[in-house]
Amino acid sequence: MEAETLALAQEVDFSLWALFARATLIVKFVMLMLIVASFWAWSIIVQKLLAYRQAREEADRFDRRFWSGDPLDELFDEIGPEPAGHSERIFAAGMTEWRRSHRNDGGLIAGATARIDRSMDVAIAKEAEGLQNGLQVLATVGSTAPFIGLFGTVWGIMNAFIEIAEQQNTNLAVVAPGIAEALLATGLGLLAAIPAVVFYNKLSADSDRIVAGYEAFADEFATILSRQLDS
Repeated sequence: MEAETLALAQEVDFSLWALFARATLIVKFVMLMLIVASFWAWSIIVQKLLAYRQAREEADRFDRRFWSGDPLDELFDEIGPEPAGHSERIFAAGMTEWRRSHRNDGGLIAGATARIDRSMDVAIAKEAEGLQNGLQVLATVGSTAPFIGLFGTVWGIMNAFIEIAEQQNTNLAVVAPGIAEALLATGLGLLAAIPAVVFYNKLSADSDRIVAGYEAFADEFATILSRQLDS
């Protein structure tokens, strides 16, 4: 009897596609949802890794230009009021407000320093929002995918036990396929969640470091303008 059971079990196809094809409609939907979530998370991960590397390179290039000793007005005229780079946009926001704070007679309108700081703070907030856009998806996938997969597993095991009861048969050939199909949902949930959580933590830290660099630059730039105001 045991040999017959093992022979029947060996005849069952346990490939991933076969497990998916035999699953019930709800479990299939759960699996498809998790696969889509995994691809969505990886697309965001790759996009953010490239975007953050580009942002760091752009910040390094602009820092070298900013501290090269060239007049700030010439640098602003060169990059324009709406540049493409993140650091350049923060600099342009400060310089735009700096020029707007000058009266026609060359004097400065009162409160120029506070307005320049606020302009750069708004620019930094916009850049931070752009850098962090999409990270919420990783957080959502990382926190919900295991539970979605667990739901698929519970549903699959429930149907496996129903099938056992209907067939009045507890042979391995009857039990194993349903259990394997159910556990596949949990595996897909973990496959989607683990990279999402790992890269969410990494990308959040990278984003915070980039934004901290922007804030440090804004403080240094505000200090330079403050010296000119006091001179």
